[in-house]
Amino acid sequence: MESLPLKSSQDRAVGESLLPDHLRGHEAAIDSLRATGQMLHARGWSVGTSSNYSLVVRRNPLELLVTASGMDKGNLLPSHFVRVDADGKPVVEGQPKSSAETLLHCILAKQPDVGAVLHTHSVWSTVLSGIFFEDGGLEVEGFEMLKGLEGIQTHQQRIWVPIFDNTQDIPSLAADIEERSLAGNSPVPHGFLIRQHGLYTWGRDLFAARRHIEIFEFLFECVAQKMILQNSLPAFRASLS
Repeated sequence: MESLPLKSSQDRAVGESLLPDHLRGHEAAIDSLRATGQMLHARGWSVGTSSNYSLVVRRNPLELLVTASGMDKGNLLPSHFVRVDADGKPVVEGQPKSSAETLLHCILAKQPDVGAVLHTHSVWSTVLSGIFFEDGGLEVEGFEMLKGLEGIQTHQQRIWVPIFDNTQDIPSLAADIEERSLAGNSPVPHGFLIRQHGLYTWGRDLFAARRHIEIFEFLFECVAQKMILQNSLPAFRASLS
């Protein structure tokens, strides 16, 4: 797994000095998730204390490294991570509380080709997930940047991004996601939206998941801006006549 750089060598030194015993051996994963948080916060996709991220650190039995609840993703410390099992339960005592949505990460990470899961709260993903909720999802096609999603070779590809209703009943939401998106003949390969909440996406490693975040956000903005322009152009043209 690629280890992404933190802001400075001083930041790295401070981070290592604060690493709890139960997280030792996971330094590279922690560094990468901290750098990811800095990037996503800077882009405005993980503002406040929103969002949560995870990495698979063991496959059998499944174990994830997940961001703790309520942390500023632009200033994550090594102590702001939790090790959980396949059911979202902490594997050792004395850890901080993990994200309220940890179970969603666990459901997604059960797929053998998923090594990292990222959840963000951007403006465009939040707005579009509300607009298209009644349609059950958002269709995107014809954009060159679609080729940034794993396995897509042409801009002519059409993708479907499911939208799930927002709820505080995370076990129910996890079951719905597992039934609609990860089972059957047409599993969702890249990501989904939660109504007026945000985006979940994943990848074989953290680099792929980060790439999917950037591609999805570009596509969401293209869809939204296209809608805005299509609605405003007739009035603009009329004003010129």
